[in-house]
Amino acid sequence: MKLEAVKKQYKNEWILAEVLEEDKLNRPTKVKVIAHSKDRGETYEAMEKIKIKDFLHFYTGKVPKKGYAVAF
Repeated sequence: MKLEAVKKQYKNEWILAEVLEEDKLNRPTKVKVIAHSKDRGETYEAMEKIKIKDFLHFYTGKVPKKGYAVAF
C-alpha cells in the first residue's frame, strides 16, 4: 500500500508498518500495515512482537505548531 494511501485511510491514528519499498533517498514509499490504533500504546505492544528489521512507526494526525507542547 502506498504511504499516502495509509495516511488517508487511517486518519489520526498511530501506524506500525513494514517498509516494502523506498525512494532514492531511502524514504518509505510502499508499506504493509501491521497495526494501527488511536492509542499509541497498542502499536508499541505490536512492535514488541514483530521480527522484522525495516519498519516504520508514525502518527497520521496533525503535528503541533512550533512553540506548542503536548503531554501524553
